[in-house]
Amino acid sequence: MDIEPSSLAATPGAPAPADTALAAELGRLLPAWLSRQGTLLAVKDVNSGAYVHVNEAMAQWLRCDWAELLAQGDAALDPPLPAPLRAAETHALQLPPDKPLHSEHRFEWRGEQHEFSVWREILLLPDGRRLLCSLWTDLAPRRRDQQRLRELLQQLEQQQRLNDELSRQGMNSGALDRSTGLHLRAYFDEQLERALSAFRQEQREFALVWVALDPPGTRSWDEPALASVRAALARLLRGNTRAADSTCRLDGQRFAVLMSNMGLALAYGRMEQLRRECAAQIVVSAGQELRFTVSMGVASCPHTAPEGGALVAACEAALAEAQQRGGNQAVLARVPFEPRR
Repeated sequence: MDIEPSSLAATPGAPAPADTALAAELGRLLPAWLSRQGTLLAVKDVNSGAYVHVNEAMAQWLRCDWAELLAQGDAALDPPLPAPLRAAETHALQLPPDKPLHSEHRFEWRGEQHEFSVWREILLLPDGRRLLCSLWTDLAPRRRDQQRLRELLQQLEQQQRLNDELSRQGMNSGALDRSTGLHLRAYFDEQLERALSAFRQEQREFALVWVALDPPGTRSWDEPALASVRAALARLLRGNTRAADSTCRLDGQRFAVLMSNMGLALAYGRMEQLRRECAAQIVVSAGQELRFTVSMGVASCPHTAPEGGALVAACEAALAEAQQRGGNQAVLARVPFEPRR
């Protein structure tokens, strides 16, 4: 059975509504407010343990037939609620009506992770019955908001550090891309020539990587959103490379990395880590949460090719293959087969 709102209002020490009309109005407003807040409400009979009322949100979460809840209480739930929840309820039942219990619970139930703040309080009705009223607030939305705020603050801090670093360097607009802080193509080509020269003279191997932003999934990004994503990728590129390495923005949404004194296998492992970090990154732009992935082509000198033109062509071909496979992949450049003579 359901408990009348006027009965639930008769808690000792609380002022009673002036008349039944007001009690009825409050009884109408409370469920509407709880529904708007997404709060789960359950009322149990203390003696029998049976549910006497649940709101729609709680009924959907429990996913159990109402008649079974009314007759069996928590015994109708399969699987049963986790032990910490049952222990907190047992504790609440031992408290007097004017001593509510507030607790937070993080648990797994029915294969899903949950986190709730639960307010439990004993209600004493005029006829002597004792009811346990519990209000459940889902903390997941709040946690997501907190995570987004942390991500945004982290991005702001990283951008400020980048701005400070560029200021200390006396940034030359012809050498660095202002939007990402990465070197431009001309400087990168010079570094590639130096790496090739070091290989020819001292046999120093190096890896070359072409990186491209994948197109967004369901909707296109405007230029401010693209700029935010490019800046995030640039930060991840710097974070996953060494001081001896070179990073650059080639053009549009394409980037490059030159990793000195590094073989193909190790470079591929580093870029796989970067690819996973990109897929997990959250970018906040104009209040919107953006996610992005990248495609990569990985080559090395001399394993893939000993000459600059062939090495760049191999990188571009591997990048194109990664994009053709659907993106969010790092592909090794093909090694040319030379038959034995």
